[in-house]
Amino acid sequence: MFENFIKTASMIINGQTPDISTYQQIANTKPADVFQLLAGADMIREKYFKKQVHLCTITNGKSGKCSEDCRFCSQSTYHDTRIDVYPMLDKETLGQKATAFIDTPVHRHSIVTSGKRLPKNEIKDIADIFSELSTDQLSYCASLGILDKDDFYCLKNAGITRYHHNLETCRSHFNNICTTHSYDDRINTIKEAKKAGMSVCAGGLFGIGETMDQVLELALDLKALDVDAIPINFLTPVKGTPLAKANPLTPWECLKIIAIMRYVLPNKEIIICGGRMLNLKLLHPLVFHAGASGIMTGSYLTTQGNQLQDDIEMIKQLGFKPRS
Repeated sequence: MFENFIKTASMIINGQTPDISTYQQIANTKPADVFQLLAGADMIREKYFKKQVHLCTITNGKSGKCSEDCRFCSQSTYHDTRIDVYPMLDKETLGQKATAFIDTPVHRHSIVTSGKRLPKNEIKDIADIFSELSTDQLSYCASLGILDKDDFYCLKNAGITRYHHNLETCRSHFNNICTTHSYDDRINTIKEAKKAGMSVCAGGLFGIGETMDQVLELALDLKALDVDAIPINFLTPVKGTPLAKANPLTPWECLKIIAIMRYVLPNKEIIICGGRMLNLKLLHPLVFHAGASGIMTGSYLTTQGNQLQDDIEMIKQLGFKPRS
């Protein structure tokens, strides 16, 4: 198996694309062989990203009262989760949060809001805030729901260069997770953002009942969409949601998911985000050797994450460094 994984990785590094049967073999790697699978994923990451790590952060700009019924989400009105609920933060607060990481190794900061889509007047407010910020040391992203082309041009003209919009899971599993909007709604949003000339960050959430074949299905959808960055989140079960008692992924399953993404999307940014500490536990530093090229640091939307200085120290101890 080790020789097969190295051969496949070498083929990918040389610009060839594996056939579907090879991808399926990767997705169905036995637990005992996952460590060997990582060797090939690490080779691919090293080819495109060396020892440099992308760092990003987010601000929860508007929390709770979401109209959608995503079964994992603590912010949905369908679930009683007792999280902090608040309207859009004022401009001064959002501006302060957006500039807090300017003199740090963080590369991108994103504002994220709850809801199916942000109202147009609030999109304009966000555009006004970011249009006044310097992009010399920090790039800016936004995750504001299902938007249209006019919204994307508004954001782009304000200096927001990347739009974040996860597919969450693959098409064959999506209706088991959300019924209030469609998979195609998400696909079309990504396409509109790309048409407007924005970079796109789109990935998924794992540990929500998907199979490894469905992990591969999602990876192939992201490849077809030619997204620029893939955030990988692992479920943090929240009391009050339908997935509160979901069976957790093992650390090795998490590493396998990262590796699958790297084999399918060799030259794309793969960023490990929510749930990495909870799910990967003591193995979480291995995410880079599984193929990750970045991590989200700091707090997430309604849960706590690892702090920046701790992540920088981990990166240093591994022999990596924040991307310059």
